[in-house]
Amino acid sequence: MVEPARLGAAAARRSPLDALPHVAARGAPAPADFAALVATETPVVIKGLFDGWVALAAGRHSPGRLNAYLAGMDCGVAVPVMEAPARADGRFAYRADMREFTFTKRQAPLRDALARIEGLIGQENAPTVAIQMLPLADALPEFVRQNPLPLLPAEVGPKLWLGGAVKTQTHNDRDHNLACVIAGRRRFTLFPPEQVANLYVGPLDNPPPLSLVDPENPDFDCFPRFRKAMASARAAWLEPGNAIFIPKYWWHHVASLDPYNAMVNYWWGDTARGIERPNDIFLAALLALRDLPPGERTYWQAMFDAHVFGDPDAASGHIPTPIRGALGTMSREERAVLRRQLISAFQK
Repeated sequence: MVEPARLGAAAARRSPLDALPHVAARGAPAPADFAALVATETPVVIKGLFDGWVALAAGRHSPGRLNAYLAGMDCGVAVPVMEAPARADGRFAYRADMREFTFTKRQAPLRDALARIEGLIGQENAPTVAIQMLPLADALPEFVRQNPLPLLPAEVGPKLWLGGAVKTQTHNDRDHNLACVIAGRRRFTLFPPEQVANLYVGPLDNPPPLSLVDPENPDFDCFPRFRKAMASARAAWLEPGNAIFIPKYWWHHVASLDPYNAMVNYWWGDTARGIERPNDIFLAALLALRDLPPGERTYWQAMFDAHVFGDPDAASGHIPTPIRGALGTMSREERAVLRRQLISAFQK
């Protein structure tokens, strides 16, 4: 893991992030132990997890070597390319009106995108270009075969992130995230899920919702509550060969610290479907509860605190277990009945 004092000149200027507590680091877990690590719901840096990757050796050698390695496996699938003008200073964030982003999106041939990214290295006043969220199983299936990760099921496919010095504004994911750095250095700044009110997150209808605050240069006059978020933040400085596990819903700002960077990540865990998807239930609660009169809102807040987020035994322990119904631990059959009732209610 790279310490702040070892960063290059462009990334070494002092910032509030340099003094943050470090995310704990550990060696690679055995596959049997990885589930226990995930269950802690705590970010952790993992070393030595993918030392045998061909892609890591290429990335450590040079941008040209990694680009050639990737281009040699190209199946001709167009890849997602993001580009921000030089004035954005690499920040992938909102524009002033929060309706659009500072970057554009397009599809391009892989070889063209790789050549453009490499050609911009060292240029002054250059745009920031990146290939982001490329599904490698579809675009470069040979990459997946040559660079396996046995910790995760085969159906959890890797995605490639490669480009210039991108700064991705603070956001979170509905999945667990395992991010493996194969070229360049990255800094992850993490905030616990409960800090959402202190992060000044943008609108939900322009996903992904991003924090409006630049953690590298926070404006505490405009965003005073962000001080509370910073008090609970932690950071990780990763070099090639390091990985980081980020539990679902943890907010994270990601800064690529070199002119050329590459990372492979894996998302998994968002398996709920239909009426049981937490995000959809949250949106339904906004629709049904937020505009109720104060007394009704107080009632539903108390109901949620007692029966959803509180101790179920404390709230309903006085009811015999066989007849607790939805207030108790539901069997598969009881869940199915409740699911059908809700689907019928929502269709009215």
